[in-house]
Amino acid sequence: MRKLISVVVLMTAFVVAPKTALAADAAGFADYVEKIKAEAIDKGYSEDTLAKAFANAKFYERSVSADKNQPEFKLTLDTYLPRAVPEWKAKQAVEKYNEHKELLEEVGAKYGVQPRFIVALWGIETNFGGYTGGFDVVSALTTMAYEGRREEFFKNQLWQALTIIEEGHIDVEQMKGSWAGAMGQTQFMPSSFMAYAVDYDGDGRKDIWNSMGDVFASAANYLKNAGWRDDVTWGRQVQLPADFDTSLAELKNKKTLAEWQALGIRTMEGEDLPRRADIKAGLVIPDDKEGRVYLAYANYDALMRWNRSHYFVAAVGYLSDRIRFPR
Repeated sequence: MRKLISVVVLMTAFVVAPKTALAADAAGFADYVEKIKAEAIDKGYSEDTLAKAFANAKFYERSVSADKNQPEFKLTLDTYLPRAVPEWKAKQAVEKYNEHKELLEEVGAKYGVQPRFIVALWGIETNFGGYTGGFDVVSALTTMAYEGRREEFFKNQLWQALTIIEEGHIDVEQMKGSWAGAMGQTQFMPSSFMAYAVDYDGDGRKDIWNSMGDVFASAANYLKNAGWRDDVTWGRQVQLPADFDTSLAELKNKKTLAEWQALGIRTMEGEDLPRRADIKAGLVIPDDKEGRVYLAYANYDALMRWNRSHYFVAAVGYLSDRIRFPR
C-alpha cells in the first residue's frame, strides 16, 4: 500500500489561535513598532521612509495564527497534483503563455530560461497574478518579528522591505503580499527582491506587482542565478525495476542517464532514456517507489532553490509540460 506523507497546506482562513493570547500579543505591538523605528533610524533609514512605511502599521493576528498553527493534510503526489494544477489552470497557462508570448520569448532569450517555466511558476505562485496576498508587507513582517520565534530573520526581511520603499520601487499602499511577507506576482521575500528583481521595462522601478516585464524578468533572473539550463527540461517521470535499490534515490546522488539506464530505469513508456552524456540527474521518490518517481535534472535543483518542496517542483514541472504539450 502506498505510503502517505505529510504535506503542509496553509489554510489560514480556518486557523484559529486563542484570542486571549493574541490580544496579549497585540497589546505590546505599538511599543515594538517604536523600537523597530529607532533601530531603523540607527541603520540610516530616513524619517520620511519610516513615516510612510509605518503610517498604518497593524498587528496581524492572522499572520501569527497561520504561522503557529499550520495543519497537516495527508496527501500523495498523485492527489496533490490535480489540486495544484487542475484542468482550468493548465488551460489558462496556455492562454497566458500565448497572450504574453512576445515578451516571454524576449525575456527567455535574455536570461536563458524557457518561457513555459516562467509562466508555470507564475501560475503556481499566484494564479497568474490573480492572488498575491492582501497583507501590508511592512505590517506582516513587523508582526512576525514581534512574534519572536524568528525575530532576526523577519527583522532582516523588514530592513530589506524598507530599502525597497526608500528606493521608490513601490508605493507603501501597493506593497501587498502574503501573511509572511512574500510579495508580488513572483512572491519574492524582500531579500530575494533585493537580490534578483529586475527593472525590465526601464521605468526606474522594479515592480513585481504591476509590470509584466519586471515580473517575468525577475523570475527568470532568479532561475538564471540558481543555475538554470535552457538546453534541458526540469526532469522526467520514470519507471523503476522491481528490484531497484531505493537507497540510491537522493537528489544529490547525480549519475549520467546512461548510468541510470544501466540500473534498469526506463521512461514511462518503457523505452530507453535519452542518450545525452551532458545530463546528470538525481533520482527523486517523493512518496514511495509505488508512486511517482523522477529523474531530476539541473533545473529541478534550480526550482528547489525557489521552494524546497518536491511537491512544489513537481507542480511547476507538470504545469510547464502542460504548456509545452497542450491537450
